Amino acid sequence: MRLIIFDLDGTLVDSLPDLVQAVNAAMADYGCPPVGRERVAPWVGRGSRVLLQLALDHHAVDSAAPGFDFERAFARFMVHYGEHLLGETRLYKGVADTLAALSGRGITMAVCTNKPERFVAPLLQALGIGHYFAALLGGDSLAERKPHPAPLLHLARQFGVAPGDCLMVGDSRHDVEAARAAGMAVVGLSYGYGGDRDFAIAPPDRVLAAMAELPAWLDHCNARLR
Repeated sequence: MRLIIFDLDGTLVDSLPDLVQAVNAAMADYGCPPVGRERVAPWVGRGSRVLLQLALDHHAVDSAAPGFDFERAFARFMVHYGEHLLGETRLYKGVADTLAALSGRGITMAVCTNKPERFVAPLLQALGIGHYFAALLGGDSLAERKPHPAPLLHLARQFGVAPGDCLMVGDSRHDVEAARAAGMAVVGLSYGYGGDRDFAIAPPDRVLAAMAELPAWLDHCNARLR
């Protein structure tokens, strides 16, 4: 693989505590009670707008009602999240070492997430892994976002790499569906927010239990091709 594209939330970082906090802060603006991690986790992965809409739907807040301003609610949600971007967000175990190992092999790496672009670079830099990535795409960087293949194909073209020489690494069916549509190989990480539940719907080429298993899996694939 000449280009490896990583998802962010649920793949490189566990950002769920801060996303839960932002959801609950935004819903408190409408007098709604807080919800827990297990409720919010399945909502993550399709972008911040979808996350907010699912929270509104869960609390039976009618976003189509006269006088309700979704854009205002979304702006407030973004403020809440921005204020707690790095509150409890942490790298998953083995991520930093794996990125260092892949970088040492000369593999180009990029991030493709549905998180708004303005949050991506500050988050990666603060966690000490930003320098490993040659490109970052957020959910609002292009006209389309995952599971549409356009962001993955955009990255492949940017680096002059054929889709067949690219690998997507993620934790949800949206990552798998985007990779399949782009003609790329895809690895799923079972510890993420989609995990085994999503992979039963959209199976990746391989499911790994830990990021640290990725280099050995690549070695195995390379050995089979020799």
